[in-house]
Parts: sequence; C-alpha cells; structure tokens
Amino acid sequence: MSKAPRYINREISWLDFNARVLQEANNENVPLLERLRFLGIFSNNLDEFFQVRYATVKRISQSTKTGKKVFAGSSAEALLKEITNKVIDLQNDSLKILNGIYKEMVIENIFFIDENEVKPEQEEFLKNYFIQNVNPALVTIILSQTSDQDLSDNKAFLIVTMELDNTLDNKNIYALIEMPKDTKRFVVLPKDSDGKQYIMMLDDLIRYHFHMIFSFFNYKNIQAHMVKITRDAELDLEEDVSISYVEKITLSVKDRMISDPVRLVYDKEIPEQTLRFVMEKLIIDSTDSLIPGGKYHQRRDYMDFPSLDRPDLLYSSFSPLPIPGLSLEENILDAIDQKDYLLYAPYQDFSYVIKFLREAALDPKVKSIKITIYRLSKSSHIASALINAAKNGKKVLVQIELQARFDEENNINFAEQLEAAGVQLIFGIPGLKVHSKICVIEREHENKNRRYGFVSTGNFNESTAKVYTDFTLFTTNQKILKEVNKVFNFLEVSYKIKKYKHLIVSPHYTASAISKLIDNEIQNHKKGLPSGISLKLNNITNYPLIDKLYEASQSGVNVKMIVRGICCLIPGIKGLSEKITVVSVVDKFLEHPRVLIFENAGNKKIYLSSADFMTRNIENRIEVACPVYDKELQQQILDIFNLSWNDNIKSRIVNQNPQNKMVKPKSDDAKQRSQWTTYDYFKSQLNK
Repeated sequence: MSKAPRYINREISWLDFNARVLQEANNENVPLLERLRFLGIFSNNLDEFFQVRYATVKRISQSTKTGKKVFAGSSAEALLKEITNKVIDLQNDSLKILNGIYKEMVIENIFFIDENEVKPEQEEFLKNYFIQNVNPALVTIILSQTSDQDLSDNKAFLIVTMELDNTLDNKNIYALIEMPKDTKRFVVLPKDSDGKQYIMMLDDLIRYHFHMIFSFFNYKNIQAHMVKITRDAELDLEEDVSISYVEKITLSVKDRMISDPVRLVYDKEIPEQTLRFVMEKLIIDSTDSLIPGGKYHQRRDYMDFPSLDRPDLLYSSFSPLPIPGLSLEENILDAIDQKDYLLYAPYQDFSYVIKFLREAALDPKVKSIKITIYRLSKSSHIASALINAAKNGKKVLVQIELQARFDEENNINFAEQLEAAGVQLIFGIPGLKVHSKICVIEREHENKNRRYGFVSTGNFNESTAKVYTDFTLFTTNQKILKEVNKVFNFLEVSYKIKKYKHLIVSPHYTASAISKLIDNEIQNHKKGLPSGISLKLNNITNYPLIDKLYEASQSGVNVKMIVRGICCLIPGIKGLSEKITVVSVVDKFLEHPRVLIFENAGNKKIYLSSADFMTRNIENRIEVACPVYDKELQQQILDIFNLSWNDNIKSRIVNQNPQNKMVKPKSDDAKQRSQWTTYDYFKSQLNK
C-alpha cells in the first residue's frame, strides 16, 4: 500500500489556486461583467504560469543534470504532461463558462456579433472605426515558405490562409497579423432602437475587413485562426563586466521576446496543414505544451472588459475610508510622532502613503529619505514625490529592483528618471532580489535627528492598492526604525551582516526566527500555556517550514492558515497535520498581506511581512517582517484575520477532498463575507 504524500507539488497546487479564480467566473452570485473579468484574471494567471513555472520545469527536464529532475516523486517530464492535461481540462471548463456567460448577457440585452452577423446599419460605423483606429496600427506580414518568423511572447496573432484563384501550384499564401496592443479588444457599437447593446471582438472586425487589407491578392477563399505563443520568461544575465547592470537587464528583457517557446494555444478549427506550418516556423518540439482552444484567445483582455454603463452588472464600489486620528489635510509626520497608525488598503485610503512622502519632500526639517521599490504604477505619485524631494535638496536613496518580473522595463524607466533628478540609486545584491517594503526618513526633532517610517506587506503602487489588500504600519518606534536603517546599510555594504532584535530579515534570519517562534508555541503547549499559530500568506512551499508546522500539529498546537495561492502543505492528515486547517479566500479584492500571529502564552507576537513561506523569499530575497507592538493595532489585525477566517461565502477548503470545496454558512443569518464585513468593520471604527 502506497504511503500518503507529505506535500502537494507546487505547480499542481498553483493550478488548483487558479481553479479557485475560475470558480468565481462560474459563480452565478457574482455580477455578470465581474465574472468576465475573473475569466480574464484566470487567463492572465495562466500566461504567467507558463512563462515562469512551466518554463522552469521544461528547462529542468531538458537539463543533463539529474539531481533536480524529480518533483515530489514525479519526474520533470511526467510533471509537464500532468500540467498540460490539467490545463486542457481547465481551459475546456473556462470555455464552457464563457459560453454560459455569453448566454446570460443576451438576457441582459448584450449581444456579441462576429464578422458574419453584421447588420447593414452597422457597416458604416465599423468601417470608420476600422479605418481610424485599427488599420493604421496593424502589423501584417506575408510569410514565405522558407524563412522563419518569430512570434513575440504572449501576444495573439491571426494566421491567415489564402487560397489564390488561377494558380498552377495550388500553394496557399500565409499571412500573419499581430493584434495591435494599444487598440481596445472589444468594439462597442451604438445601441439600436430597441436598446440592444452590440459588441464585436477586434479579431472579427479585422476578419470583416480582409477585403481592405488583402485587396491586392486575387484569392478565392480566405480564413484566419488565432494562435498565441508563450515563451520562457527567465532573464539570462550575461557575466559581461563591460556593460552595466541596467544594460544587462534591458538586453535580457528584449531577448525574452524571442526566447524558447513553452506553449502554443491555437484555434482547434485551424486546418492541420496550417498548424503544421506554424509549428515548423516556431520550432515547436514535443516537450512544448500544445493547447487547443476556441476561436478567441488572449482572454486576459476580459480583465478590461468595458462597463457598458451597467452598474447593475458590477460589484458595488467601496469608497476608501479615512484612518481615525490621521488626517490627509493635516501634518501626518507630527501625528505619527504621537502614536503608530495602521493602514489597510483598499478599505482605507492609500493616499496616506503618498501624503507621507510628499510631506517629507517639502518639510524643511526632513534631511533624508530611504525607500525600497519593487513595483510602481505606470504613472507613479510615489516616484514623483521622491523626485520632488531630491529637487528640494533632500538626500534621497532608492533601492529599485530591476528584476521585478514583468516590471523590469517600467522600473528601468523610473530608475532613469530618479537618477536624472539626483536620487541616489542602489540596485541590490547579485543573486538576491530586494522584495522588502520599507521606508525610513530622518527629520530634525527637538534639535535631534529622529526617524519616521513605514513598513508594508505590499508594493508602493497606487494602482494595485485599489484592488490588493495590504497592511502598512506607520511608526516612529526608534528601535524598529534603527533596524530598518540597518537593512539599507546592508543593501549598500552587503559583506557586513547585521543583527536584528525586532525585525525578521531574509536571507539570513527568517528560517531560524520562524522556526524558533513555532518551537516556542510547541513548548508553551507542553507546559499547558496558551498556544496557537495563525498565518495569512500568499503561498507556502518551503518544505522545512511545512515540516515545522507538521511538528507543531503533532505536538497539539492548533494552526490556522489562510493561504490565497500555492499551498504544498496537506492539512488534516492523521498523525501528521490533524491540528492544521487551511482555507483560501477569493473575492473582489486580491488577498495579499502576509501576517504571522503567535499566541506566545497569552502575550501575542504579531508580525507584518513582505515574505511568503517560500524558499525564494527565505533564501534568495531581502525581506522584512516587522513586529506590531501597539496593542490597539494588534487587536485590529486579529479582528481582520478572524473576519477572513470566519468567511463562509468566499472561502474554500484547501488540499482536502474534494479540492476547493466552498465553506457553507449554517443559515442565512450566519453568512459572513469577509471583504464586506471588513469594510463594515472600518466604517464602524469611524463612529467610535
């Protein structure tokens, strides 16, 4: 009899997470247009999965080294096949869900039309739209039978097959049309006299105007099918000392566009001859994932599906709330001098972070600003405030992570702007990404320099702060901020390893510090003292920490875990993990904070962290977990954790049979939807 597995493979667990996203797209209680957007998120997630995780497994399977070819008992090749089969099933489910959504949209008087369903009264609008907005942006390439053609990464293409009239050799002409990236995918037509709303996919608009695009070919038959190529997204940083780090990243990002293919998604109706032609051109081999699909790909575009002026088909909006005692109209630095404050975005206004930096940029008493940057919004008020500070003569030091995946180009652009303004830039340490979310300023206070700062679980990005839930702690605790400053010192002089009494800092201390905290709970339980561990994470994949949690469970310590994404830990196994429960909440906002809560014999230890329980966060990144000492703020964090834990509308049970089973309320009166109750919680705080 085979032994039960101790861990779930991380790639398979990630696909199980994406299945939770797909559940939201299939949930009839989710507003209709939001369901379309969840379908877009599902597709976008899958694109990144193939670019990163699938590509990594593929590289390992092709490697001559044998040491890492096994994943939790499976070979890399077997895992690739398992992934492909699971993805095909998910893709088929997503197509059925999409078709179901389309049928429901018809009930709402919203109709999709293709190139064969255009009404005479719509022709003029479509022609003008095509001429003005689409045709000038089209890149159309006539493919020869001999030369290869590289398709850019993660872009959708139409492969056009033309059967010419009056040809002797009966050879087809193939053309490639790249879908223009800056043109809206969904063309919203004017409503008709009956109030019916029509929408046409950009793909079909292009098909409808083939006679304009290929007017110089005498074809008797023409058809087009969509394909999408996904390539390995790993950056290849050459060991060339003659070029700068910025240049290496820039060149590597460009190379990514033509790196090895790892997935080809294609219209299953494509003629076999055309598919073979495409595969030859792209040099697709047997280890690449071939995913047949429907007529339309690039479903991530549904994330930006137009609202159609239909608020009844969307989630109700939450206006961000103020933080009691902290005003956006008054001096924030002086207020933080008196006590710590906690921001929980998007329920509360992220503008407090921007206000903090803008004040620091203008305040004559502020001497210096230090901050780490991982991801910025395309138009960043954070960057503007830092540039403003430098122009006002402040000493500004910015650690900007140029290897933030898929944000490399954006970060390089901001690095150039910051440097031009006089900001001192540091790019971290070779082999270590800087993923911490920290800021410290020095300000003159009563004739002495005093530190002010904030530590966050999320990126300093005002765009994602509207949809990602994250904590930011504002503090003048000099002991904490002295250690935050030590992190910056380490970033500048990395051969000097610092010691920390308050912060937990990767890569040197996280594994041992968390293990000690877990050991402490085990010892307290054995002594009959209050014990317990509550964790809110994005992912948990690190086997030593999983084993440590198993040890806690075996010792009788209750472990509550809210894990949004990957979870390699298996809860509820008799004799191993009986005391561990894992749930996952997927709803309107993306649950992003990392929170660590240890009972500690009744004197709780609570940390806000930038790090997940993943080997990369523990061993290969600069991460910071910060303790929360203020009892009032501790209680807020506990309350918010419990609201998520008690969710029985959007919570799923993870790694149990069946996978992703919804937690059900016992009665209508007992319904708890945590993102709604969390907003109500903060509203109630304003009335105290």
